[in-house]
Amino acid sequence: MAVQVVGLDTAKHVFQVHGADANGRAMLRKRLRRAQIPDFFANLPKCVVGIEATQGAHYWSRVIGGFGHEVRLVAPQFVKPYLKGQKNDARDAAAICEAISRPEMHFVPPSPLSNRICKLCTGFEAAWWVAVRSSETRSADY
Repeated sequence: MAVQVVGLDTAKHVFQVHGADANGRAMLRKRLRRAQIPDFFANLPKCVVGIEATQGAHYWSRVIGGFGHEVRLVAPQFVKPYLKGQKNDARDAAAICEAISRPEMHFVPPSPLSNRICKLCTGFEAAWWVAVRSSETRSADY
């Protein structure tokens, strides 16, 4: 059987991948470095990929979704009940894989790139406005 569901535990440098078939049996366990992620998912047949919703997860959902995979982001508090034993990257990936395969699981919508750009622009505009206002008040004092 082919891999149907993949859990991806993200980190700074080394990511852990856990893949399962339709029956939930582990078919794939792999450690990948950050640069290997795009090549790995480009060569993987289309499947459901689960990522814990952290700061970098929205970026990786766009990258992995670009290869035709269905990406589901799940909040960390919903992954915790499926964690078996002590917390480590491999067990986190297995727990993510288990959590996204549940039919009643709640998922976080991925943030599109346009939202990220708007947030950056808003931050720059706010900083610019504060700088302009502070220079106006300083010139009015003189």
